[in-house]
Parts: sequence; structure tokens; C-alpha cells
Amino acid sequence: MTRLTESHPEGLERGHERAEARRGFLHALPAYLYLVVFFALPLVIVFVFSFASRSRTGKPVLADWNLESYQRLFEPVVAQIILRSLWLAVLNTVLCLLIGYPFAYWLATRRSAARRAVLLVLVLIPFWSNFLVRTYAWRVLLGEHGFVTEVGRALGLWDKLLFTQPAVFLGLLYGYLPFMVLPLYAALERMDWSLVEAARDLYASGLTAFRRVTLPLSKPGIIAGSILVFVPSLGAYVTPDILGGAKTTLIGNYVVRQFGAARNWPFGAALSFVILVAMLVATIVYFRTEARTL
Repeated sequence: MTRLTESHPEGLERGHERAEARRGFLHALPAYLYLVVFFALPLVIVFVFSFASRSRTGKPVLADWNLESYQRLFEPVVAQIILRSLWLAVLNTVLCLLIGYPFAYWLATRRSAARRAVLLVLVLIPFWSNFLVRTYAWRVLLGEHGFVTEVGRALGLWDKLLFTQPAVFLGLLYGYLPFMVLPLYAALERMDWSLVEAARDLYASGLTAFRRVTLPLSKPGIIAGSILVFVPSLGAYVTPDILGGAKTTLIGNYVVRQFGAARNWPFGAALSFVILVAMLVATIVYFRTEARTL
């Protein structure tokens, strides 16, 4: 009976599908192992340390588990830092989208292939140098006698920007704008522009064609760019530390201080775990919601 089933075309097709599934699993096994070793395992370690207690010398004690670190998350100081970080991350994502979308649209529609290549290289040039070096360059520009400071004084707009919240925002905007432009350009460049022409042939205005055709088709690029900008902006450490100083503490700086100067590993682990899980859940929910609407 088994031999008859296996010789049946449907049985052969199922056997082929199982073989393909096993082959695909073996091909993806290195990626699975990488994710387990460098993502899942560290996350488990952080989760375990978040329930530990802290000795008088600052050493984490895993024997005495408690929820004290998670209870501290509701303190006013922590809530203020979280809200400030969320506000800057959301604002940076929105501004990157408002600036990056017109540029990506212009790049994908109005330029020749040679000019596109040159402009894309210009977008990628910042990645050729270290992010820390570029952030210190902004510290020079925003310093007491920096170019941006002198221009602001001449126009009467500001007197000092360094070690302020606007300085941190400028650094975040500069650092993560390319992460918005590149996914948007990729989505717009491979879009079927004949659909836009068809909309215009049906007497749709330019704005209507953009709103009903271009914008929905470029939504994957908007989603990818927003995630690539929002997630690192929320956990940024280098930019707030260098451009904001002690006056602008964000989540990334606060977590680092818990593991460093404060020597409070359980609280730092709890804060890191909660933020990471919140971002993962929000990303998954967003992708599933968009998948239902497409």
C-alpha cells in the first residue's frame, strides 16, 4: 500500500516538496545558527540578568531573583528619558521621510542612469568614514566658533547649539537620512510607472495619481526606511553622548550608564529587554497589519 502511494503522482509531489523543504532548511541553517548564537542567546542572558539582584559592590547576584528592576521602569526619571527618546526617534523618522522621499522620487524619475549613479555614490559617501568621526565633525561645526553656530548668530536664530537637544536631533537626522533614502529609491526605481501614466490618461491630476498610485506602490520602501531609521534612533548612544552631553540623556546613554558607572546590571538588563521586546512586537504587528492591507 505504501509503495502504491509513493508511486502515485501526488505522493511523488509531496515527497519532492519534503525534499525541497529539507534542502532549504540545510541552506538556511548557518543563518539560523547565527541568529541563535548572536541574537537569541544574548537576549536570553539579558533576560536572566534582569531578574537578578545587586550586591553592595554592584555585582549582580543571580541567586536572588526579584522584580525590583522592572518596578524601577515606572519611576518618573526613567519615564521622562523614554518619552524623550521616543519623541526624538519619531521626529527623526518623520523628518527623514519628508526629506528623503522627494529626493528619492526625483532621483528615480528625473535623472539619467549616469547621474543616478553619481548621486547614489554621494548618498553613500558618508558610509565610507567612521560614524564616530562624522559625529565629532558635527561637534566641531556646532561648537563655540563652528560654522553652524556662526551662521545662526549672524541670522539671529541661535547662540549655541552644542550640548542641546536640537544638536542631538541634527546629528540623528544627518546620520540616518541615507537609511531612508536608499529603501525609498529602491522601491520607486522598480515601480511600474506605466500605472501612473494610465492614471493620468484617465484624467487624474498629478496629486491624485501620486496619492492613489505612487504612494501605495512605494509603501514597502516607506516601511523599510522608517524601521531602519526609527530603531537605531531610539537606541542611539554615540550621537547623544557626543552632541548632547549630560543635558540630553536618551535610552541608549542611560542603559550604558547602568552597565558602567552605576554598576546596576539588573536594571540595565531589564530596561534593554523591555525596549527590545517592545520594538520587536511593534515591528511584527506593523508588518502583519500592512500584509493584510496589501
